[in-house]
Amino acid sequence: MDTIFILLMVLVMIASVLLVIIVMAQNPKGGGLSSTFGGASSAQFGVQRTNDFMEKATWTLGATIIVLILLSVVITGKPSASAPAMQQPAKKEAPAKSSAPASQTTAPAKTPAAPAK
Repeated sequence: MDTIFILLMVLVMIASVLLVIIVMAQNPKGGGLSSTFGGASSAQFGVQRTNDFMEKATWTLGATIIVLILLSVVITGKPSASAPAMQQPAKKEAPAKSSAPASQTTAPAKTPAAPAK
């Protein structure tokens, strides 16, 4: 099942890159950022409306990406057959036995004043 998921994700990435390329290749229809920053009007240079092919390709790739993502969720979202049907209750452990504190405290060992040579 991991192989199918990886294949679907690779297809989504390819479709996304193609969508970016097609959107960037389209001619602007006017307005947008180009007119905001003082760019020349598209109509002055005789640029026509975006091709029908480019527009159809944009919508097709967008729909393809959505379908591939939904398909990957449906395929990989199912629980595996090896999973238990019912969840087992968590086992409770008894608390650790507490021991009485030590009755005597030991003094730390004295360190020598000068290191031995």
